[in-house]
Amino acid sequence: MTLSVQFYTLISMIAMGSYFGAALDTYNRFLKRSKRKRWIVFIHDLLFWLLQGLIIFYVLFLVNQGELRIYLFLALLCGFAAYQALFKNLYMKVLEWKIQFVISLYKLLVKVTTVLIVRPITGLVKITYFLIIRILKGLYTLVKLILRVVLSIVKIVLRPIWWILKFIWKLLPKYVTKRVDRFCKYLAGIYKKLQKTFMNRLQWIKNRWKKE
Repeated sequence: MTLSVQFYTLISMIAMGSYFGAALDTYNRFLKRSKRKRWIVFIHDLLFWLLQGLIIFYVLFLVNQGELRIYLFLALLCGFAAYQALFKNLYMKVLEWKIQFVISLYKLLVKVTTVLIVRPITGLVKITYFLIIRILKGLYTLVKLILRVVLSIVKIVLRPIWWILKFIWKLLPKYVTKRVDRFCKYLAGIYKKLQKTFMNRLQWIKNRWKKE
């Protein structure tokens, strides 16, 4: 290696020693060893050291084609010691400030998103749901009223026919009327079962609407 290459290599390794100190403090700040399991810490440490070794070797390869010298390890230690003595406190303050800034920015974005997007959408959904429930209740009341009116009209229209059928019924033989009466009772039983099922379902729907 030429003298200039050796000088650049020495400076680079001192700088990488300082970088390693900063990277190690940053890694420890985010890892939180006391809150992690040992095997997770071991894997993280192994990956961290491998990554830092690759980065340092890559810088060394760019400067002097990857030639190792004993003084390069001393340069790394000097750079690490210089970081610990001169730059660590300042770097940790700047790092903590950046972390708090990112956290504050994240909280601000969450609040803005909540106020401008989440709450309007939630309010719109609630209003839509309320309107749909009100419309369904109104339709139910309207249909119920229409059915009452229709039933009243049907009763009025069918009353003369009922009188005629009743008169004819009296003229029929008794064995015929008995069979018809049994069949009607059978149909009436089926109708009552269907009516009971329908009323139970209707009551369940009413209770659901009242809760809403």
